[in-house]
Parts: sequence; C-alpha cells; structure tokens
Amino acid sequence: MRFMVIVKATADSEAGVMPSEELLAAMGRYNEELVKAGVMKAGEGLHPSSRGVRVKFSGSQRSVVDGPFAETKELIAGFWLWEVASLQECIDWVKRCPNPMPGDSEIEIRQIFEAEDFGAEFTPELREQEERLRAQISQE
Repeated sequence: MRFMVIVKATADSEAGVMPSEELLAAMGRYNEELVKAGVMKAGEGLHPSSRGVRVKFSGSQRSVVDGPFAETKELIAGFWLWEVASLQECIDWVKRCPNPMPGDSEIEIRQIFEAEDFGAEFTPELREQEERLRAQISQE
C-alpha cells in the first residue's frame, strides 16, 4: 500500500522559519531509517505558500491566484511518499518521526489510489497507458 504522509504547515513554516541544524539532523536520521527499511519512495519540504499559486478551474476558464493563502491549517509544509503493508504500519512509522516543527505540529496520512481502486472505468487501455507512463517516469 502506498501513502502520502503530509506535514501540515504552521505559522512558523508559512513565515519561512527554517528548521534548526538539530532538527535537520534528526530528520536526516529518520529518513535514513525509512530508506533502509524500503519505506520511503520520495520526500520533500515545500516553500511557504507566499511563494506559490493556485490555479482555479471553472468550466473551460482558468485563473491564477497568488499566495500566500489564509488558512495555515489547510496548507502543506512537506510530504513523503511511502510504501508499507498497511495503514497501521504507516501510523507506526509516523509516530517515530521527530516533531517536524519547532512547536506543535500535525502529520496527515492519506492512502494513494491504486489501479484496482478505480473499477471497470479504468479500462485495459487506460491501465496500459498508466503502466507506460510509470515506466517512463522510473527511467528518468
């Protein structure tokens, strides 16, 4: 099972406060554990929303809204992509994580859809396209 593990933003992360050397070292050790266990597939921190944009869709129209975005509790400061056997295993790994922020923080766990989750609508042709794209991505 694959999961996106989402580090929620805080007022500090949105203000651009960088993690301490101590926290960076602790997260580095934690990431090493994840990689050695074969769990971590990707992971990155994100710049504050003041450096981002949102593209809004309304029918065929597109509009761009510049950050920052008001609701800090709804924003993402970073993420991992993990592959584990179960949600419980994912939770167990998250509980071992150093606190990713200087103060209180929150990590959200969301399961990633797999091809079989889409049912009959995901036709053999669409499955073939998906497999081809994944193969191309893994070669880069």
